[in-house]
Parts: sequence; structure tokens; C-alpha cells
Amino acid sequence: MTLPVSHQVAQILLEMQAVSLSPETPYTWTSGLKSPIYCDNRLIMSFPKQRSFIEEQLASRIQTAFPQVQVVAGVATAGIPHASMVAQLLDLPLIYVRSDAKKHGKKNQIEGRLPEHTKVVLVEDLISTGKSVLQAAKTLEEHGAEVIGCVAIFNYLLPVGKAAFAEAGYAYTSLTDYEALIQQALLKEELQPFRTLLENWHLDPEAWSQGIE
Repeated sequence: MTLPVSHQVAQILLEMQAVSLSPETPYTWTSGLKSPIYCDNRLIMSFPKQRSFIEEQLASRIQTAFPQVQVVAGVATAGIPHASMVAQLLDLPLIYVRSDAKKHGKKNQIEGRLPEHTKVVLVEDLISTGKSVLQAAKTLEEHGAEVIGCVAIFNYLLPVGKAAFAEAGYAYTSLTDYEALIQQALLKEELQPFRTLLENWHLDPEAWSQGIE
């Protein structure tokens, strides 16, 4: 039986070792949250076959969820390569959004041509708190674009991320998420002892982070 796309993508991430566990020395995210698990989707770029599958799924998801899209935008930096390949598949213009404006040259924050009132879909490698992609969406709106949605490869499904997207009012979707990833990961016998740890962290990452400080 063919697995759902969410589980296929989760399995790809596991097989390419994009997912790392470090319960004793947790990872610290940009947001300050600590986590026993880290998903490095940058590795996808180095695996042509798996990369092609993921980019095709991203393109298909955009066509289904946001058929009115006119421009594909990558969120710097990890979203840029995926946005580039997806824009090529969809035969659409590509732009990308920096976290801050350049300090030199034209001092652009948005690279590429963006006519006013253009319908844009943002592409991100993953969503955790949602801060980076929502900031990019805000920047695009300030420059006259209409952000119609956000697409990511992976979503941690954190309460803070869900709340941020609900407040901002942007539609979003992902190919896979934390629940699918953990379900696939726990099929490996050596990872089963970490079930409780991974579930407890996901229930309240902030409390978990404070508890190990």
C-alpha cells in the first residue's frame, strides 16, 4: 500500500538523516526554544531523486491550494532553493525575501520583480514558530503584493506557530509535519525509547525548554 505523501516525505527526511535527536544536549533554535529534535531540510538539495519528488509535491500542492498564484517567493535563506525549483516547474516568476534589507547597493529586501497587487505564494523549508515566513509575508504586503498562502516542506505543528498564523490570517500548508515524522521514526526500534520525550516536548516546548535550563 502506498503511504500518504506526508509519510513518504517524512520517510525521505529520515533516510537522508535530515532528522537528528539530541536529548541530552538539546538544540537551541533562533527563537530561543530548546528542542531534542532538529530537522535540517537543507540536506534535501544534495539528494537529486528525493529532491525531485519533494519539489514536484510542492508544485502540486501550490496548484491545488493556491491555483491563482502569479509569483513564487522564497524565504531567505533555506526557502530559496526550493522556491527556485518550484517556480521552474510551475513556469512562474521567482522572487525572494531577505530577513533584512541589504546594507549596500540598492538596499533591497525583496529580490526580483514584484508588480503591485501580484498574488504571491511563499515557500519555506519548515515552519516552527512561523516568525520568519510571516515576517516575509508582511514585507511583501508592505511592497504592494497580495500574499495568498504559504507552503512548507515540514511543519512542527507548534501551538505558537498555529497561533501566529491564525492571528496573521494567512493560509498555509505543508507536505509533512511533526506527527507524521514521529510516526515514521518510531517504526525504528532504536528510536522507540524516545517516544515519551518527543511527545512531552511537543505538548509544551516552552515549558520543556525552561525545565532543562
